[in-house]
Amino acid sequence: MEKTKKISRQQVFTLLVQVGRKDGDGLPDGATGAALMVYASGVDEGEAVRETVAILKQADLAPLDVTGYGTIEEREAQGHEIDDEERGLMQRALEENSVIVAQMTEFYKGEESMDTDEGFIN
Repeated sequence: MEKTKKISRQQVFTLLVQVGRKDGDGLPDGATGAALMVYASGVDEGEAVRETVAILKQADLAPLDVTGYGTIEEREAQGHEIDDEERGLMQRALEENSVIVAQMTEFYKGEESMDTDEGFIN
């Protein structure tokens, strides 16, 4: 009997997560928080957000806000340029059914903005 591969309903979503300070968070002294670019798998964006927040809390981070940018297809439709490295990380998140932090930018006093012009989403 031939096994058929189970079709996964998982997709990968691009999320931008703003975190605040918390004891043991590992952020540099003087930082007021950080922005994390995350690729997270889920059957929908809500699940991807919930999983991401839960994992970041387990890592002693303090998630404050999550902005979703959709799937790779949705981002391409919006005109986002997605390079090979980013595609590879997204594929890994899908294959491993995981949450991958692709980039972290610390904030310092007066920089607590998640401006998408800072190179997170292009």
